[in-house]
Amino acid sequence: MTTLKSRLQDDLTAAIKGRDELRSATLRMTLTAISKEEVSGKSARELTDDEVQKVITREAKKRREAAEAFADGGRAAQAERERAEGEVLSGYLPAQLTDEELDALVGEAVAEAQAGGAEGPRAMGAVMKIVNPKVQGRAEGGRVAAAVKRRLAAG
Repeated sequence: MTTLKSRLQDDLTAAIKGRDELRSATLRMTLTAISKEEVSGKSARELTDDEVQKVITREAKKRREAAEAFADGGRAAQAERERAEGEVLSGYLPAQLTDEELDALVGEAVAEAQAGGAEGPRAMGAVMKIVNPKVQGRAEGGRVAAAVKRRLAAG
């Protein structure tokens, strides 16, 4: 079993013993998502820590989107619950890049892509190929794409 998955299971056990309903429910949902991922496809397999982290990232994104939807629909209590669940999950993810750190990485990737011959808006794909591995798990794809577009428009 991967270390991240076993940490989730240990934390779930502690949350249940401590009667922390929010934490235990959130961890249960996340472990269920991990289990579904493990059995999807042609054969069951054990996920690596990176794959487990991707599942947690996806679950955290779902919580953010649901919180926005609930808030827009005037359901503040549900929105707050979704935000709280997102906070629980964020404890298992690497720290997110600040805007300045992301802009610096994007700037390096744009320079590298332009050195390789990519120019103008068409350089978007080349820049994304360079920057995505560097920011993996530390910045959401939409944020990265927006930063690349800003940089290419300004550049």
